[in-house]
Amino acid sequence: MKRTIVIYLLILAVAGLPIVWLLHAGSSLPAPVGTPAVPAAAPAAAAAGDSSALTAMVATLAKNSSDPLSHLFLQLIAILAVSRATGWLFTRFGQPAVVGEMAAGILLGPSLFGLLAPGSFAFVFPAASLGTLKLLSEVGVCLFMFAVGMELNMGLVKHRAHTAVVVSHAGIVFPYLLGVGLAFFVYSHLAAPGATFTAFALFMGISMSVTAFPVLARILQERSLTRTMLGSTAITCAAIGDVTAWSILAFIVAIVRSSSLGGCALNLLLVLVFIAFMVGIVKPLLPHWLGATRLTSDDPSKGTLAAAICVTVGAALCTEAIGIHALFGAFLAGAIMPDTDGFRHKLGIRIENFSSVLLLPLFFAFTGLRTQIGLLNDWQGWLVCVAIIAVATLGKLGGSAFSARLTGMTWTDSLQLGALMNTRGLMELIVLNMGYDLGILSPRIFTMLVIMALATTMLTGPLLTLFGERQSSHEELPEFSRS
Repeated sequence: MKRTIVIYLLILAVAGLPIVWLLHAGSSLPAPVGTPAVPAAAPAAAAAGDSSALTAMVATLAKNSSDPLSHLFLQLIAILAVSRATGWLFTRFGQPAVVGEMAAGILLGPSLFGLLAPGSFAFVFPAASLGTLKLLSEVGVCLFMFAVGMELNMGLVKHRAHTAVVVSHAGIVFPYLLGVGLAFFVYSHLAAPGATFTAFALFMGISMSVTAFPVLARILQERSLTRTMLGSTAITCAAIGDVTAWSILAFIVAIVRSSSLGGCALNLLLVLVFIAFMVGIVKPLLPHWLGATRLTSDDPSKGTLAAAICVTVGAALCTEAIGIHALFGAFLAGAIMPDTDGFRHKLGIRIENFSSVLLLPLFFAFTGLRTQIGLLNDWQGWLVCVAIIAVATLGKLGGSAFSARLTGMTWTDSLQLGALMNTRGLMELIVLNMGYDLGILSPRIFTMLVIMALATTMLTGPLLTLFGERQSSHEELPEFSRS
């Protein structure tokens, strides 16, 4: 030990003494020729005394804290901490953690944080920093949609097509009709300035029609319903409904973003060409590009992950350039991924863990920053909000349940299936943010629809319990292929 200390001190002396001598000798060298640098404020203040030095230190800390990177780190800490805490709290009450994370975004926004501590809110979430937050949140949504695409198992459709197609499409058509009808009455008062009735009505319709496939899958897992007749039917209906709803939304966005009828037709043609290219060319070649060894590996390598991300980013770039949102490309990239030896599941775990833990909470927070519950400051506003929740529930739950009953399911199973289809969650927030960014939804109707998304998702569990569970629906299925 003593020998080590002696060696350590010797090293410091051998290197340190020449440094001290060089600094002393260098101080007498001629000054460089040129424009003199502006002296730093901090040393000048320090020379004035201890009080000035303290003031300078505080000023320096405040300046560094206002740096964009410092602000981003501060926002990340606040968002992640509140999201995890709120998600955990909601699970204690039988709700999915994602519902708590959605609520956390509202709590961090002007509806609560900005109301209780406006100064702190303005410091943590200054307007100048929201651009970076938005970009990161959109990256998170694209990665999430890539994972959602990989979760879809369209093979299930072959075995329950007669029920799933009817129920899923009825669960889109009926709420869409009610949404367009509701838009007819609220357009003049709640649409964003400059938005056409067609664009507003189309987005109101799709906002009533979406089902949150990932949230629904997790609810089924938590209630041990995944391998029941009810659970497998719900998963199949949600898969078909997701593909249908996102296809409709892609066409709606193409229509809204086009400035002319010809431009709209060209956008739609490009969308069809892109889908055909991804499904007809990229999908068959992907197993060859990735390699058989990578597909069968228990732990996907960094190269495999990089290749999948490149496909996702490339597809997202294409759809963004075409004129529809980047998330459609990410979703399609996930849907065409090969599933050899459970490759999708292994890859999806890594992608979803990163996006759901770090990036998706940013999306919830950004949505919460846009949600201003204070705008509903009269009884008429709250009455419209309640009407939106009722119309959304009636259309989605009622339409799905009624069509399921017509296909031969019992009323108990039909109502439970309708309750599951009424789950909106994150998917709804994605749709609403698109409508907001396109200048179709005003802040007031945006807030109402966010509340509707939260309410309908939170109602899923209680409604399942209320409608009861029949033993026939809980008979285990050895395989999904059972008819």
